[in-house]
Amino acid sequence: MAGTAQFVIQAFEARYHSTPDVARAPGRVNLIGEHTDYNLGLVLPVAIDLDCYVASAPNRLGVLRIHSQNLDQSREWPVGQISGLRAIGDWSDYVIGIARQLPLGRGRDVLIHSSVPLGSGLSSSAALEVATALALGWPGDLPSIELAKLAQRAETDFMGVPSGIMDQFAAIFGQRDAALLIDCRSLESQTIALPDAVAIVAVNTMVKHELGQSAYRQRVAECASAALDIGVESLRDAEAHQLELIRDPIAQRRARHILSENQRVLEFVEASRKGDLREMGRLLVESHRSLEHDYEVTCAELDFLADRAMQIEGTLGARMTGGGFGGCTVNLVEPAAVERFKETLGSAYLEKFGIEPVFYHVRPSDGAQRIS
Repeated sequence: MAGTAQFVIQAFEARYHSTPDVARAPGRVNLIGEHTDYNLGLVLPVAIDLDCYVASAPNRLGVLRIHSQNLDQSREWPVGQISGLRAIGDWSDYVIGIARQLPLGRGRDVLIHSSVPLGSGLSSSAALEVATALALGWPGDLPSIELAKLAQRAETDFMGVPSGIMDQFAAIFGQRDAALLIDCRSLESQTIALPDAVAIVAVNTMVKHELGQSAYRQRVAECASAALDIGVESLRDAEAHQLELIRDPIAQRRARHILSENQRVLEFVEASRKGDLREMGRLLVESHRSLEHDYEVTCAELDFLADRAMQIEGTLGARMTGGGFGGCTVNLVEPAAVERFKETLGSAYLEKFGIEPVFYHVRPSDGAQRIS
């Protein structure tokens, strides 16, 4: 971490000729509880040891200048225009969504360096939002629910994406060697220790189907329709026997996933507390099947990775993680079997799709921090 921060500082000084403040925020893997966050349900993410670093210092130019090292792209705007900008579907939207909520003074220079892979379902966007807010001078203490809400508004208010708060919350409240059980209605959380005898491996399909963005909004609308038929504010308040009140069979399936997924989160937490690795793995597989058939947000690549993983000795459970239609699977693997898992699954995926997947053996990590 210290080495990366120093690298970012040096890169900033070379570009802008001043010394910055630096902040970092991690990506996350959601172990279980998918698409439940915007239904005010339960989720169980872990912050991971892949991070976004943002360096920032004031300038006297009256301009916000930002540079992405990963993309080798730069953008700039007069500070006075920031409040009137609209999202343009660019990586810079995440920075602007944060910057318009904070005082920039006469101007700001920003440099971004991230090891969280883009479009992977590991929440590179929330890591960028949170790190940007800290680097631009968000004044509060850490960890903070208010910071999570500010970062979420960058997506919901500025970019118009009806997302839940899980990603930003995990990036801020993450704990080393533990998962976070988050109640997305009350915004209360519990630290859930994970068994030592399990490794978490994310596998990147290296695909992101275009359907994902429109389908996400459609799922939000379908869940809202289901809640309206039942007569509850959100599906968090619904019960299984009320599913028959939902008139549209598609909306009924969506609701069935949400209700069953909330229950799986609780069962997974209990299994983790008992050290019951087999039950934890079973629940991951059950979650993937629900996402595949009831919520319909998987794709051929995700289904193949999840199915093939379960044929490899030492794999305890596998499912898609993130929004779906590409991105990553998350796998619970016996530590001694990780290398065999990567070799076997990588070869099978390459043979099937002609694509080399990328593996991330991730470790639960601490949340965001100011470094300098």
